[in-house]
Amino acid sequence: MARNDDFFLSRWIKYYGKQFGEENLYIYLDGEDQKAPQNAGKTNIILKSRVAEHVVKAERKRLRFLSARAAELFEKYDIVVGVDADEFLILDPKTNETLAEYLSKISGKISVSGLGVDVAQHLKKETTLDYDLPFFEQRSYAVLSSRYTKPSVIFKPIRWGAGFHRVKGHNFCIDKNLYLIHFGSVDYKMIMKKFEDSDFISTGRIRHIKKRTKSVQLVTKKRANEGDKWFSIARIVQTIIRPIYALNKPSMCGWKLVVKIPKRFKNIL
Repeated sequence: MARNDDFFLSRWIKYYGKQFGEENLYIYLDGEDQKAPQNAGKTNIILKSRVAEHVVKAERKRLRFLSARAAELFEKYDIVVGVDADEFLILDPKTNETLAEYLSKISGKISVSGLGVDVAQHLKKETTLDYDLPFFEQRSYAVLSSRYTKPSVIFKPIRWGAGFHRVKGHNFCIDKNLYLIHFGSVDYKMIMKKFEDSDFISTGRIRHIKKRTKSVQLVTKKRANEGDKWFSIARIVQTIIRPIYALNKPSMCGWKLVVKIPKRFKNIL
């Protein structure tokens, strides 16, 4: 579900259309004033009445709505993937499988999570994003973030918490070969433009956008570790450590781990 996000939605359709087929994608546009991206193709585009409320209340309402839609989709599908427009669930290329093939082999799970990878611009080493080129050709650094280790893949009707961050009433399982790549911090200038968006100001999303600037600052200032060395460690940490306020969510306990993305990921996005 998205609003005023044509750039990421276009990338979202291109990626997931290739993985699952455009006819199996469902996008709910927040507002009847919204238009479908030019590359929508066979994607299912549904316009909804604008939810112009404070971000906390709006997010809860949004995920109740999307959880209900996901439950309906189980009348047709065996697996449902729920992600935001700037989130891309990817499979480690070393498996030599497609994402659809890999997910179809998972059994005995209510949901699975990819390891959260918050890709951000290194201000000293990377230039402003070229919108016509793949992301990973231009970005090489990320923060391993439990915030984006989300139970995005579900195998039965459930109820997601706000932002897809948890499945209510159930634990989570971080898959060893899946990554949830978040690109909301991919370009500093893009982030700064959000501060000029009246929708973000009126609905209390400024704090949300400030978190993205912090990711940029982290990858710019901190030394980057080799990703493959730390991916498995981050999975273990996030599986063991839980926030007291939500024991069915992962946590890094404040650990800001910056990594360099392995070269084998370069051709994916």
